[in-house]
Amino acid sequence: MPWQVGHSAPVAWKIVCATAKGAWRPYWEALFKHLEGSVAGTWKVIVMADRGWYAQWLYATIVGLSWHPYLRINRQGKDRLIEEQEFKGLSTAVTKGGSGWNGRVVCFATKERQVTWPLLARWDAQYADPWLILTDVEPDAADVAWYRLRAWIECSCKDMKRGGWHWEETRMTDPARAERIWLAMAVATLVVVSMGVYDEGTTPEPNLERLSPQHIAHQRKRDDDTPQPRRISCFHRGRLLLLVALIHGRSLPPMALLPEPMPKSLDTSDSAPSAAPPHQKAA
Repeated sequence: MPWQVGHSAPVAWKIVCATAKGAWRPYWEALFKHLEGSVAGTWKVIVMADRGWYAQWLYATIVGLSWHPYLRINRQGKDRLIEEQEFKGLSTAVTKGGSGWNGRVVCFATKERQVTWPLLARWDAQYADPWLILTDVEPDAADVAWYRLRAWIECSCKDMKRGGWHWEETRMTDPARAERIWLAMAVATLVVVSMGVYDEGTTPEPNLERLSPQHIAHQRKRDDDTPQPRRISCFHRGRLLLLVALIHGRSLPPMALLPEPMPKSLDTSDSAPSAAPPHQKAA
């Protein structure tokens, strides 16, 4: 049975002084160069980035590694279908609460910035802004719901700081020394998450038959096979297991990273994007 990790671990980083001036591009290109060849060619690597990080050179760099960009863009830009001449606002690509859309478009009206790439769009009713994703994965083989995995880094940020290793309490001012601390935190994160994943995956489901019908466990049980909401993260589960083992002088708990299917929905439903966006219905 697949288990959702819900967490990410750092694999490459660069720390600079907060007040240092300069471009980010050289650092990003150096990190990608360092990672080149680190992943088996049979793996499908999807590189996701939040809004504000999109750039043509970043997209090209990711594709150059035979990886797949999944870069979110702002809705203030414009796009058009390849067979059309008129650009429409990206904000009209999908309506809030409506169906999503996948297709190949010419993105951005400024000539020197124009690119012809697949665009994935979705805007569920509970969100303030839509997801507009530029990728190189063909529209019929991609799903905008995959971008949901980018949120895992938010859990990692919390665990790196006040929720775990308390990175915010460091008083280091030397970036090189800080990078070595990050190495220790990255390894520690991978270790405890792996322990938590294995323990969660091998812990048997509770036997509810011996409990009274009024017990809260029956109220929490779902009628379908949907996994129960996690009440303790794999990070903290593994951290507690590690502490117990060290305190009692036991061997380290088993570790594993178990795969899971790619997401098919933005939340818990399995509705898939379909239909054409409003400004492209005529086509």
